[in-house]
Amino acid sequence: MSAINERTLSKVPEVTLVFWIIKIAATTLGETGGDTVTMTFLHADKNAHNGGYLIGSAIFLSLLAVMVALQIAAKRFHPFLYWATIVASTTAGTTMADFADRSLGIGYTGGSTLLLACVLAVLALWHLSEGTIAVETVNTPWVEAFYWAAITFSQTLGTALGDWVADTSGLGYAGGALVFAAGLAVLAVLYFRTGASRVALFWTAFILTRPLGATVGDFLDKPMPDGGLALSRPIASAVIAALIIAFILLLPQRAGRHPEHA
Repeated sequence: MSAINERTLSKVPEVTLVFWIIKIAATTLGETGGDTVTMTFLHADKNAHNGGYLIGSAIFLSLLAVMVALQIAAKRFHPFLYWATIVASTTAGTTMADFADRSLGIGYTGGSTLLLACVLAVLALWHLSEGTIAVETVNTPWVEAFYWAAITFSQTLGTALGDWVADTSGLGYAGGALVFAAGLAVLAVLYFRTGASRVALFWTAFILTRPLGATVGDFLDKPMPDGGLALSRPIASAVIAALIIAFILLLPQRAGRHPEHA
Protein backbone atom coordinates (compact mmCIF):
# COMPACT_ATOMS: atom_id res chain seq x y z
CA MET A 1 0.00 0.00 0.00
CA SER A 2 1.36 3.42 -0.90
CA ALA A 3 2.11 6.08 1.69
CA ILE A 4 -0.70 8.22 0.26
CA ASN A 5 -3.23 5.42 0.67
CA GLU A 6 -2.06 4.76 4.24
CA ARG A 7 -2.72 8.41 5.09
CA THR A 8 -6.18 8.45 3.50
CA LEU A 9 -7.40 5.21 5.11
CA SER A 10 -9.11 5.53 8.47
CA LYS A 11 -8.00 3.55 11.52
CA VAL A 12 -11.60 2.45 12.13
CA PRO A 13 -13.85 0.16 10.04
CA GLU A 14 -16.14 1.29 7.28
CA VAL A 15 -19.64 1.85 8.68
CA THR A 16 -21.75 -0.91 7.15
CA LEU A 17 -24.40 -3.36 8.37
CA VAL A 18 -21.56 -5.62 9.57
CA PHE A 19 -20.24 -2.76 11.73
CA TRP A 20 -23.61 -2.36 13.47
CA ILE A 21 -24.06 -6.12 13.97
CA ILE A 22 -20.71 -6.41 15.74
CA LYS A 23 -21.25 -3.13 17.62
CA ILE A 24 -24.53 -4.35 19.14
CA ALA A 25 -22.94 -7.68 20.09
CA ALA A 26 -19.99 -5.82 21.64
CA THR A 27 -22.27 -3.58 23.70
CA THR A 28 -24.19 -6.60 24.95
CA LEU A 29 -20.90 -8.22 25.95
CA GLY A 30 -19.93 -4.99 27.70
CA GLU A 31 -23.02 -5.26 29.88
CA THR A 32 -22.72 -8.95 30.75
CA GLY A 33 -18.93 -8.76 31.07
CA GLY A 34 -18.97 -5.70 33.29
CA ASP A 35 -21.71 -7.19 35.47
CA THR A 36 -19.76 -10.45 35.70
CA VAL A 37 -16.87 -8.67 37.39
CA THR A 38 -18.76 -6.17 39.56
CA MET A 39 -21.84 -8.22 40.47
CA THR A 40 -20.94 -11.90 40.14
CA PHE A 41 -17.37 -11.71 41.41
CA LEU A 42 -17.39 -8.55 43.57
CA HIS A 43 -21.07 -8.66 44.70
CA ALA A 44 -21.66 -4.95 44.14
CA ASP A 45 -25.31 -5.69 43.32
CA LYS A 46 -25.80 -6.70 46.96
CA ASN A 47 -23.96 -3.68 48.36
CA ALA A 48 -23.36 -0.74 46.01
CA HIS A 49 -20.88 0.76 48.49
CA ASN A 50 -18.56 -2.24 48.90
CA GLY A 51 -16.13 -0.89 46.29
CA GLY A 52 -17.11 -3.40 43.62
CA TYR A 53 -18.16 -0.86 41.02
CA LEU A 54 -15.07 1.26 41.69
CA ILE A 55 -12.74 -1.75 41.41
CA GLY A 56 -14.45 -2.89 38.24
CA SER A 57 -14.15 0.59 36.76
CA ALA A 58 -10.44 0.72 37.61
CA ILE A 59 -9.84 -2.68 36.00
CA PHE A 60 -11.63 -1.89 32.76
CA LEU A 61 -10.35 1.68 32.50
CA SER A 62 -6.80 0.34 32.81
CA LEU A 63 -7.52 -2.23 30.11
CA LEU A 64 -9.10 0.46 27.94
CA ALA A 65 -6.04 2.71 28.29
CA VAL A 66 -3.78 -0.12 27.11
CA MET A 67 -6.05 -0.98 24.18
CA VAL A 68 -6.37 2.65 23.07
CA ALA A 69 -2.58 3.05 23.21
CA LEU A 70 -2.17 -0.05 21.03
CA GLN A 71 -4.87 1.17 18.64
CA ILE A 72 -3.22 4.58 18.26
CA ALA A 73 0.22 2.99 17.80
CA ALA A 74 -1.06 0.71 15.03
CA LYS A 75 -0.24 1.79 11.49
CA ARG A 76 -3.50 0.61 9.96
CA PHE A 77 -6.91 -0.83 10.77
CA HIS A 78 -6.79 -4.20 12.59
CA PRO A 79 -10.29 -5.68 13.13
CA PHE A 80 -9.48 -7.69 16.26
CA LEU A 81 -7.61 -4.79 17.88
CA TYR A 82 -10.35 -2.31 17.04
CA TRP A 83 -13.19 -4.47 18.38
CA ALA A 84 -11.22 -5.46 21.47
CA THR A 85 -10.87 -1.73 22.19
CA ILE A 86 -14.61 -1.24 21.66
CA VAL A 87 -15.37 -4.09 24.07
CA ALA A 88 -12.99 -2.56 26.62
CA SER A 89 -14.77 0.79 26.28
CA THR A 90 -18.21 -0.72 26.67
CA THR A 91 -17.29 -2.79 29.76
CA ALA A 92 -15.67 0.30 31.27
CA GLY A 93 -18.83 2.23 30.40
CA THR A 94 -20.97 -0.34 32.21
CA THR A 95 -18.97 -0.25 35.43
CA MET A 96 -18.48 3.54 35.42
CA ALA A 97 -22.18 4.22 34.86
CA ASP A 98 -23.12 1.82 37.65
CA PHE A 99 -20.55 3.41 39.95
CA ALA A 100 -21.91 6.91 39.26
CA ASP A 101 -25.59 5.95 39.42
CA ARG A 102 -25.48 3.57 42.39
CA SER A 103 -22.32 4.07 44.45
CA LEU A 104 -22.13 7.86 44.16
CA GLY A 105 -25.90 8.20 44.22
CA ILE A 106 -26.08 10.57 41.25
CA GLY A 107 -29.04 8.60 39.92
CA TYR A 108 -30.05 7.78 36.38
CA THR A 109 -31.28 11.28 35.51
CA GLY A 110 -28.24 13.07 36.88
CA GLY A 111 -25.82 10.51 35.46
CA SER A 112 -27.36 10.55 31.99
CA THR A 113 -27.43 14.35 31.90
CA LEU A 114 -23.79 14.64 32.99
CA LEU A 115 -22.62 12.02 30.51
CA LEU A 116 -24.57 13.56 27.64
CA ALA A 117 -22.85 16.86 28.42
CA CYS A 118 -19.47 15.08 28.31
CA VAL A 119 -20.24 13.48 24.93
CA LEU A 120 -21.36 16.79 23.45
CA ALA A 121 -18.33 18.59 24.88
CA VAL A 122 -15.87 16.10 23.34
CA LEU A 123 -17.61 16.22 19.97
CA ALA A 124 -17.66 20.03 20.08
CA LEU A 125 -13.93 20.22 20.87
CA TRP A 126 -13.21 17.68 18.14
CA HIS A 127 -15.18 19.72 15.61
CA LEU A 128 -13.52 22.97 16.68
CA SER A 129 -10.11 21.35 16.28
CA GLU A 130 -10.65 19.48 13.00
CA GLY A 131 -13.72 21.02 11.39
CA THR A 132 -15.46 17.63 11.32
CA ILE A 133 -16.38 14.71 13.56
CA ALA A 134 -16.72 12.22 10.70
CA VAL A 135 -15.29 8.84 11.66
CA GLU A 136 -13.73 8.46 8.22
CA THR A 137 -11.13 11.04 9.26
CA VAL A 138 -9.82 8.99 12.20
CA ASN A 139 -6.29 8.44 10.89
CA THR A 140 -4.03 10.52 13.16
CA PRO A 141 -3.22 10.13 16.87
CA TRP A 142 -4.83 13.49 17.71
CA VAL A 143 -8.11 12.63 16.01
CA GLU A 144 -8.01 9.12 17.48
CA ALA A 145 -7.78 10.62 20.97
CA PHE A 146 -10.98 12.59 20.33
CA TYR A 147 -12.63 9.51 18.80
CA TRP A 148 -11.93 7.20 21.73
CA ALA A 149 -12.89 9.85 24.29
CA ALA A 150 -16.23 10.28 22.50
CA ILE A 151 -16.63 6.51 22.27
CA THR A 152 -15.99 5.98 25.99
CA PHE A 153 -18.37 8.72 27.13
CA SER A 154 -21.05 7.54 24.69
CA GLN A 155 -20.73 3.95 25.94
CA THR A 156 -21.10 5.12 29.54
CA LEU A 157 -24.05 7.33 28.60
CA GLY A 158 -25.68 4.40 26.83
CA THR A 159 -25.47 2.24 29.93
CA ALA A 160 -27.08 4.94 32.06
CA LEU A 161 -29.84 5.47 29.48
CA GLY A 162 -30.54 1.75 29.25
CA ASP A 163 -30.84 1.38 33.02
CA TRP A 164 -32.92 4.55 33.25
CA VAL A 165 -35.51 3.36 30.72
CA ALA A 166 -35.61 -0.26 31.87
CA ASP A 167 -35.70 0.39 35.62
CA THR A 168 -37.84 3.52 35.93
CA SER A 169 -40.35 3.41 33.07
CA GLY A 170 -42.00 0.11 33.94
CA LEU A 171 -41.03 -1.31 30.54
CA GLY A 172 -38.49 -3.78 31.91
CA TYR A 173 -35.44 -5.01 30.05
CA ALA A 174 -37.28 -6.52 27.06
CA GLY A 175 -39.49 -3.45 26.71
CA GLY A 176 -36.47 -1.16 26.98
CA ALA A 177 -34.69 -3.13 24.26
CA LEU A 178 -37.71 -2.70 21.99
CA VAL A 179 -37.72 1.06 22.61
CA PHE A 180 -34.09 1.45 21.59
CA ALA A 181 -34.48 -0.92 18.65
CA ALA A 182 -37.39 1.23 17.47
CA GLY A 183 -35.20 4.32 17.81
CA LEU A 184 -32.54 2.72 15.63
CA ALA A 185 -35.20 1.77 13.07
CA VAL A 186 -36.24 5.44 12.89
CA LEU A 187 -32.62 6.43 12.29
CA ALA A 188 -32.38 3.84 9.51
CA VAL A 189 -35.44 5.36 7.81
CA LEU A 190 -33.89 8.82 8.11
CA TYR A 191 -30.65 7.50 6.62
CA PHE A 192 -32.25 5.86 3.59
CA ARG A 193 -35.15 8.24 3.00
CA THR A 194 -33.86 11.71 3.87
CA GLY A 195 -30.84 13.91 3.47
CA ALA A 196 -30.22 14.13 7.22
CA SER A 197 -26.61 14.59 8.29
CA ARG A 198 -24.82 11.24 8.07
CA VAL A 199 -22.42 12.30 10.80
CA ALA A 200 -25.25 13.21 13.20
CA LEU A 201 -27.08 9.99 12.39
CA PHE A 202 -23.93 7.95 13.04
CA TRP A 203 -23.27 9.38 16.49
CA THR A 204 -26.93 9.14 17.46
CA ALA A 205 -27.02 5.51 16.35
CA PHE A 206 -23.72 4.82 18.10
CA ILE A 207 -25.15 6.09 21.37
CA LEU A 208 -28.47 4.23 20.97
CA THR A 209 -26.83 0.86 20.23
CA ARG A 210 -25.28 0.98 23.69
CA PRO A 211 -28.54 1.04 25.70
CA LEU A 212 -29.91 -1.57 23.30
CA GLY A 213 -26.99 -3.83 24.21
CA ALA A 214 -27.34 -2.91 27.89
CA THR A 215 -31.01 -3.86 28.04
CA VAL A 216 -30.45 -7.07 26.05
CA GLY A 217 -27.56 -8.00 28.36
CA ASP A 218 -29.63 -7.30 31.45
CA PHE A 219 -32.53 -9.30 30.00
CA LEU A 220 -30.20 -12.27 29.60
CA ASP A 221 -28.61 -12.27 33.06
CA LYS A 222 -30.88 -10.48 35.52
CA PRO A 223 -33.07 -12.55 37.92
CA MET A 224 -36.46 -13.70 36.67
CA PRO A 225 -38.39 -11.68 39.32
CA ASP A 226 -36.69 -8.58 37.87
CA GLY A 227 -37.71 -9.46 34.32
CA GLY A 228 -34.56 -11.27 33.19
CA LEU A 229 -33.77 -14.82 32.11
CA ALA A 230 -31.30 -15.43 34.97
CA LEU A 231 -28.64 -16.88 32.66
CA SER A 232 -25.10 -17.23 33.97
CA ARG A 233 -23.25 -13.96 33.37
CA PRO A 234 -19.86 -15.62 32.72
CA ILE A 235 -21.37 -18.16 30.32
CA ALA A 236 -23.44 -15.53 28.51
CA SER A 237 -20.33 -13.36 28.19
CA ALA A 238 -18.29 -16.26 26.79
CA VAL A 239 -20.97 -17.10 24.22
CA ILE A 240 -21.30 -13.48 23.07
CA ALA A 241 -17.49 -13.15 22.86
CA ALA A 242 -17.35 -16.28 20.70
CA LEU A 243 -20.04 -14.82 18.42
CA ILE A 244 -18.06 -11.59 18.04
CA ILE A 245 -14.93 -13.51 17.11
CA ALA A 246 -16.94 -15.50 14.56
CA PHE A 247 -18.41 -12.31 13.10
CA ILE A 248 -14.95 -10.75 12.74
CA LEU A 249 -13.60 -13.88 11.05
CA LEU A 250 -16.55 -14.51 8.75
CA LEU A 251 -17.97 -11.08 7.93
CA PRO A 252 -15.87 -8.82 5.69
CA GLN A 253 -14.64 -5.49 7.03
CA ARG A 254 -12.32 -2.89 5.63
CA ALA A 255 -10.96 0.42 6.82
CA GLY A 256 -13.01 3.50 6.16
CA ARG A 257 -11.62 5.92 3.62
CA HIS A 258 -11.24 9.67 4.07
CA PRO A 259 -14.22 11.30 2.32
CA GLU A 260 -11.91 13.43 0.16
CA HIS A 261 -10.46 10.23 -1.32
CA ALA A 262 -13.51 7.96 -1.24
